[in-house]
Amino acid sequence: MTPFLMPAAGVLSLVVTGTAALAQTRNIGWDELSGPTTPIENPFETLSNAQMDRLAQLLRLDMLATEDGDTEAAAQAKVMRGEFTAEGIDADFLFAERLRIMAQLQAESTASNPEIIGESIRLPGYLLPLEMEGEKAVEFLLVPTVGACIHTPPPPANQIVRVSYPDGFPAEGFYTPIWITGALEEELVRQSLFMVDGDTEVDVTYQMKAETVELYEY
Repeated sequence: MTPFLMPAAGVLSLVVTGTAALAQTRNIGWDELSGPTTPIENPFETLSNAQMDRLAQLLRLDMLATEDGDTEAAAQAKVMRGEFTAEGIDADFLFAERLRIMAQLQAESTASNPEIIGESIRLPGYLLPLEMEGEKAVEFLLVPTVGACIHTPPPPANQIVRVSYPDGFPAEGFYTPIWITGALEEELVRQSLFMVDGDTEVDVTYQMKAETVELYEY
């Protein structure tokens, strides 16, 4: 088996050619970290852009009426609901569906893949230091894209691995691709990141006590 890692748009992805061979440790790609998903039916697909804009306006009016006690906003919202009802559209049903879909997407973004929990795997990615000893990172996040959590929004929780590596790995920057090897564990945690422009928090699904960390070579 000959494994290759091909960089595409800043993402380290795995392509495997040849005949697969059984091994204790196997190379995986980031797609294998995703958990099970359920197809989502889109209740908004039959609406026009104008109707979607009006729904967004109604949602804002509801927020003003509920959170600020704005009676004028409440009156406008009542009129708009009547207009939607006349068009055969149940605005409150659509708002409830919106919350349901958001909750489903959030749950799926943190779900692990049970088939790889406890397995010894080798995964490529980019190092984001959390704890340093001298010039070496002994705790870090592994992310799939260049600058993730720094210059771009964080990936879903199940696309981040929190890595403990007591031997430490030289942290030369956020753009150095590496391999990590070890057994994946599932533990959803919220990780604080300390940046030059302020603190932020990201959710992380996977943990690993790495056996080896090595520089990725194209």
